[in-house]
Amino acid sequence: MAQTGYTVSQMISAKAIAARIEDLAREIEQDFAGTNKLVVVGLLRGSFVFIADLVRELDLPVEVDFLEASSYGNAMESSREVRILKDLRGEIQARDVLVVEDIVDTGHTLNHVVGLLRSRAPARLKTIALLDKPVRREVDFRADWIGFEIPDEFVVGYGIDYAQRNRNLPFIGKVTLHEDAS
Repeated sequence: MAQTGYTVSQMISAKAIAARIEDLAREIEQDFAGTNKLVVVGLLRGSFVFIADLVRELDLPVEVDFLEASSYGNAMESSREVRILKDLRGEIQARDVLVVEDIVDTGHTLNHVVGLLRSRAPARLKTIALLDKPVRREVDFRADWIGFEIPDEFVVGYGIDYAQRNRNLPFIGKVTLHEDAS
């Protein structure tokens, strides 16, 4: 059977995402109260919508930087080989750092990135993920803050893609593949 397409059905609404981000921002503000400048590191590309909404909710002095890591390419399954495609532009030594990830699946990417960033001696390093799929975890890693725990479904929307498509959806949606019967 050949794959012919897919459909997307809503799992988490835009309204639920916005409400959860407000709550997460308050928790982050409490944890990082008194910081001179929090370096918020977005993991590209999937986190770009989440990081934009999150930093707008934070009542803290923030600096934003990006790191691009990949373990998927255009596939629906992680290759488990993490590649750094774009590194940070700024220094994080002795700085407070919050790493923002779209989804923690196997845990390989975030575990690798956190190890890399810890080697640069930040004052504090915390992590936040919009989505968490603990049933798929292959490494012992849990983000400090989680937006939503989800089942083992392939999802898109709110910055998350499938083969570079569907990032612009305002909600998180489940992907269902359709196969040709011929």
